[in-house]
Amino acid sequence: MERIDVKSLTREELRRELEAQGEKSFRADQLYQWMHLKLAGSPKEMTNLPLKLRKKLEEQYEYVCLETVEVQRSRMDGTCKYLFRLPDGHVIESVLMRYHHGNTVCISSQAGCRMGCRFCASAIGGLVRNLRPSEMLEQIYRIQKDIGERISNVVVMGTGEPLDNYDNLLVFLKLLSDENGLHMSQRSITVSTCGIAPRIRALAEEELSITLALSLHAPTQEKRRELMPVANKYGLSEVLEACGYYFKKTGRRITFEYSLVGGVNDSQEDAKLLAALAKPIHSHVNLIPVNPVTERGYVQPDKRVIRNFKERLEEYGVNVTVRRELGQDIDGACGQLRRRYLEK
Repeated sequence: MERIDVKSLTREELRRELEAQGEKSFRADQLYQWMHLKLAGSPKEMTNLPLKLRKKLEEQYEYVCLETVEVQRSRMDGTCKYLFRLPDGHVIESVLMRYHHGNTVCISSQAGCRMGCRFCASAIGGLVRNLRPSEMLEQIYRIQKDIGERISNVVVMGTGEPLDNYDNLLVFLKLLSDENGLHMSQRSITVSTCGIAPRIRALAEEELSITLALSLHAPTQEKRRELMPVANKYGLSEVLEACGYYFKKTGRRITFEYSLVGGVNDSQEDAKLLAALAKPIHSHVNLIPVNPVTERGYVQPDKRVIRNFKERLEEYGVNVTVRRELGQDIDGACGQLRRRYLEK
């Protein structure tokens, strides 16, 4: 029989589970705090729980705690890339990025990915499986424990498509923002999607205050289809309509993630077309000079092209930033560290 993953249970579910086991309801609150506030590595650390309950947790339930396989630390900017092993042996990666406004962690939502974006190493090898809420949380918890500092921002922008793991994502968001756990403000959480239009609309109904980022990467349907196979199922107009609906329902400004690929989507005409898409829904454009991926053959535009592209967008009145390039001396691109590990 499959054991219950206690770290993926909401506080209400945990209370019902322990009460069904004959435990007092306050034990659930104690256990919840050990897992989500004190970030205990195992039930053995939970000293105010009865020994009998601790043994029951070890023997009858699953207590997910990720194993750190490898950590790459950038000497240039302090960025750290973590490779974690899941309970079933598969590996995922997460990134710690240090900014003046605090520590940001970029987490994976799936082991592998089936979206197949051409410029991304994460999709090479396809989807292995979805991550459970506990496995998404644990990436944050292990990094916070490792550095001894609070994580102030989380971006669900690593390996995987979060909206392809929709139900687990919602539980993860609830647990991460729960006042009895890390109590992270939802406004400090960003979820990135390649454009699953029906799920964007569904997310708009969830009454969340997270930031939604759309991996746009091309200003036309034809060019987007070349870079992102998901565009064959959800056309650009359908995705933009869903984003407009999200903005209308939540009042939260959409971020357009736009990977600049040398000679592919970085022309002045591309900038003009992108501005025409961004302005009607008051979106913010985040330009990302693409990290070269050997298997894909894409290259980064030179600095002048990036600067001219940004300036053209600003001329059209678009709010735009160029993402600061971090971790250039380590496997910085999404999926690269996991890819290299699997090849070894």
